[in-house]
Amino acid sequence: MSTRIKTDQWVWVVIQDPGADEQFLGQHDPERNVSFIPLFLDKEAAEQGLGVLSRDRSRKYEVQAIRFDDLSERAAENGFLLFVLNGKGDVLEKIGV
Repeated sequence: MSTRIKTDQWVWVVIQDPGADEQFLGQHDPERNVSFIPLFLDKEAAEQGLGVLSRDRSRKYEVQAIRFDDLSERAAENGFLLFVLNGKGDVLEKIGV
């Protein structure tokens, strides 16, 4: 569990293809062979962080809020870790859900 985030807290994530086949924008760290969903503590950081994340530039992306408990449940179901990032893309915390 996170030391920075309360279970019922709202956090910000990047959604790929919002509206249709939307999904969280996940990332992969090939050095550690880890897949994770980047999350941000505020909307401004998420919008800044979007620029440093790996993504397919031909797709549409949108920053959206989600409750941390909902996000952590979905991440666990799909084998993803959660990384709390700042707007520069620095990892503030790694959460193994």
